Amino acid sequence: MTDGTQDGTQHGARPESVVVVGAGQGGYQTAASLREHGYPGTITLISAEDALPYERPPLSKAYLKGAADEAQLWLRPATYYVRRSIDLVAGTVSEIDPAARTVRLTDGSAYGYGHLVLATGAAPRTLAVPGTELRGVHTLRTARDAAALRSSLAGARRAVVVGAGFIGLECAAAAREAGVGVTVVEALDRPLARAVSARTAEHFTRLHRSRGTELLFGRGVAALHGTSRSGVTAVELTDGSRLPADLVLVGIGVAPRTELAAAAGLPVSDGITVDSRLLTGDPHISAIGDCAAFPQVRSGNRLRLESVQNAVGHARSVARRLTGTPRPYDELPWFWSDQFSTTLQIAGCHEGHASEVVVLGDDPDAFSVLLFGGKGLQAVESVNRPGDHIVARRLLTRGVALTPEAASTPGFSLSPAIL
Repeated sequence: MTDGTQDGTQHGARPESVVVVGAGQGGYQTAASLREHGYPGTITLISAEDALPYERPPLSKAYLKGAADEAQLWLRPATYYVRRSIDLVAGTVSEIDPAARTVRLTDGSAYGYGHLVLATGAAPRTLAVPGTELRGVHTLRTARDAAALRSSLAGARRAVVVGAGFIGLECAAAAREAGVGVTVVEALDRPLARAVSARTAEHFTRLHRSRGTELLFGRGVAALHGTSRSGVTAVELTDGSRLPADLVLVGIGVAPRTELAAAAGLPVSDGITVDSRLLTGDPHISAIGDCAAFPQVRSGNRLRLESVQNAVGHARSVARRLTGTPRPYDELPWFWSDQFSTTLQIAGCHEGHASEVVVLGDDPDAFSVLLFGGKGLQAVESVNRPGDHIVARRLLTRGVALTPEAASTPGFSLSPAIL
């Protein structure tokens, strides 16, 4: 790993050109932040989608429910890229040549770079069972995916959602609000099992069941049934039971897009391996966002996070480094999810190692869960308590000491006073 002093910014020098592969939130933000920091060189933003860069979170929320159209998803209108001299290119990168500092596209075109930023994102995982090719079977990652899912949802009567992660539950909520019958199938014993505490998971189980969603835990999918004419008609589970379905959403997580990096000889392990400044093993190549596995400053562990906050933070950090103000990436992770009228906000990252839990609030529909580990408070999950979330982010960012004993004291609250 390089220490970041040989990437074209040493002694104030800047790379003459920056190529960004991937025009999602992280790729867009890299280009925008470079211009905000006064970068004068050429910026090429390569998008695998023939569309303006757009927000992804609304795809499983407002857009899916018909409350937003495609133009409302755009991060910026087309004129922005023209005014900022950002060359937005639609195409698929097929190869990186680190020696020549060039990327090649499948159409034969090539772009040289002084610095390359890989913002290649992630791809939805698919089921390895018969029937996944049937009409009515969906994954959700892109605006095109969302448009297809929204169209299917409009005519659906019975949906099966495979996977009770954030995407699965958000789409399940949208489907129920559209009047579609929904069954969620999850291989683990509770929803959001890898992301939240048992207390928060219990709340979302109760929430979805109260809205008429059937949740089946500890079940897997054996096959999808249907015909080329009818599309999908049923989901067969590993226990032999069948669920009728004319729409199936597969939401079983994503895999980082690391193929280009691996082919270029860069270190890869559940993401493109980067150092604390988001540099790969090549001092002229950075990786950011969903595809990057980076060292988390607070825990010392290497993480790969899938969130807008992480992608934006990475992008801004790289832009600062390329314009002469480098520093390690140390932003506090935070996340959110909207399901029905409930908002979940998470500050910090407990990485599944919380040893003590304190719950604040007596309202079963509005509470915060404080997760403690070996190094003190690690994360706070807030359900319908936005004030707690704001204080928790400040508390964790500043490293304010808090013990489970103190948090368990009668009358304790996450208020600005504890800062």
